[in-house]
Amino acid sequence: MSKLIVKSLVLLFFAVVLCCVVYPAVLLGIGQTFFPFQANGSLVKGPDGKVVGSLLIAQPFTKDEYFQPRPSTNSYDATAGSSSALAPSNYALRDRVARSIAPVAKYADGPKAGQPVAPDVETWFQKDMLGGQPHIVAQWADNHNTLAQNWDTADPKNDAYIVAWQNANPAIVTQWIKDNPATPKPAGKDLAVAFFEHFSSKYPGQFPSSITAKDKNGKDQTIIGPVKTGSDIQTIFFESWREDHPDVKLQDVPGDMVTASCSGLDPDITLQNAEFQLDRVAGKWASDTKRDAAAVKTEIQAMLDKDATAPFGGLAGEKIINVLQVNLELRTKYGAPQ
Repeated sequence: MSKLIVKSLVLLFFAVVLCCVVYPAVLLGIGQTFFPFQANGSLVKGPDGKVVGSLLIAQPFTKDEYFQPRPSTNSYDATAGSSSALAPSNYALRDRVARSIAPVAKYADGPKAGQPVAPDVETWFQKDMLGGQPHIVAQWADNHNTLAQNWDTADPKNDAYIVAWQNANPAIVTQWIKDNPATPKPAGKDLAVAFFEHFSSKYPGQFPSSITAKDKNGKDQTIIGPVKTGSDIQTIFFESWREDHPDVKLQDVPGDMVTASCSGLDPDITLQNAEFQLDRVAGKWASDTKRDAAAVKTEIQAMLDKDATAPFGGLAGEKIINVLQVNLELRTKYGAPQ
């Protein structure tokens, strides 16, 4: 019996040494010797010599001078890589994609070919008619309760605006509690649909959004108030506008420009996506550097052509661009954005 125990312990010892010491040490040695850049996370430095990110993980870029990565359902958090897991039939997914398309959507033909759709979304919204029925905002809240509730939780100012409305309209809140006895003390989120229904009747053709106003001391402050134009209307109601205009043809948008990857951290975009953004990027850099936009566009196009790669040496798949890499090249060539 003791011999069996000794043999088992010896086997365990060698297994631990082999699997937990020797094998990792060999891999570490190979990685640090032949692939040190990749083995250390593919970290890259900016013009100031400080690490700015990894070529393997996407990060947000907000300035118009830079190419934008694919959307991320986890806000580009590398510790929480995941997809939304929403089905194509889920309106929440369609809403997120529509909000991504809205700022870049353009007409494909007709007298407005090549022109952006966003201004017409605002004009349509101000008429306050959807599907032949009035009160677009009320219809939106009634049909998509979760989106209305998400508006409340998206910003503390939004919730405060609903709470102020709650205090100013006790009769509506009392009736809501009678209709929902399981929630005797409703929060702003609970009352979101009722709020939007009342708002829509009071402010037809308008939506609550951030505006700048003077406080009692004459200083600018950001508050929530009714607006007729702006990015909220253009993006939130683009899907509704599309439903009301099913026959309008729009230019195709690269799929990876409006859809997230499975991890939400894909560092690459397709060359088609990058070229779709090229006019915006080149135009902004031309403005910053006081140069001809066509010349800057040609230079950036050359960067994209140089950096574009495809799997298996170009034998398979679409050409892709690493967003961080090309944005660093832009930063190096043109300096800091204004």
